[in-house]
Amino acid sequence: LSNYSFLEADIADVNLIRSTFRKFAPSCIINFAAETHVDRSIDSPDSFIDTNIIGTLNLLKASLEYFMTNKKFKFVHVSTDEVYGSLDLNSKSFVEASPYRPNSPYSASKASSDHLVRAWHKTYGLPTIISNCSNNYGPYQFPEKLIPLVIANCLNEKSIPVYGDGSNLRDWIYVDDHCNALDLIIEKGLAGEKYLIGGDNEIKNIDIINKICSILNSLKPRKNNNNYEELITFVKDRPGHDFRYAVNSTKIQKNLGWKPLQTFESGLELTI
Repeated sequence: LSNYSFLEADIADVNLIRSTFRKFAPSCIINFAAETHVDRSIDSPDSFIDTNIIGTLNLLKASLEYFMTNKKFKFVHVSTDEVYGSLDLNSKSFVEASPYRPNSPYSASKASSDHLVRAWHKTYGLPTIISNCSNNYGPYQFPEKLIPLVIANCLNEKSIPVYGDGSNLRDWIYVDDHCNALDLIIEKGLAGEKYLIGGDNEIKNIDIINKICSILNSLKPRKNNNNYEELITFVKDRPGHDFRYAVNSTKIQKNLGWKPLQTFESGLELTI
């Protein structure tokens, strides 16, 4: 594409970030760069601090320098609902003003980066916007994540690990719906604001796994005619496993006119 360039780089390299700003003269930066996945953050927290906190700091410093001479600029920071911690069944969904209560090294690193982004707006006047989204899913997602892991393990006849009893609840959003929301934030979002993005698809982990198994039983039956559900294996729960996330997207729907186009069922079929 004539309007697309790819540069493989590290946001820990602040000098390269500065030179990239000078070369491309962007009107907006969308910070997707992050180490993800709670399990990896438990085993190796250092890289999450380096990328999610120090890397965000580098982007903010370079952005502020650039903003001094390019006032038509905004910084959009893509974050997660996990910064708010865990909900019990009696609690309502997260809203923009919910208190931060991160419970894992991953969510703590993302919470820290959120605070830095907010501070750069309040202290220095950098036009920043923060979005916090629920669990993403879609085609070609990295297979450490739940949905692609279940699909891949089914196809490869491997056991499907389920933490605890599988009752943990997550809110899911199809990747294209998330990107559409971010596009609206870039075009219409107000500096200093925060927007929560969710698909209104709250579902138990075990129910997701059973849905995937059921679809694959029809699309690609096992050679031995057994059901994929037989591959499910319950394993010891991970430390500090948040029980429930749920996101209230009323603000972005009302203020920016966004709504998700995919139901969980239609998005899951597209993914598989």
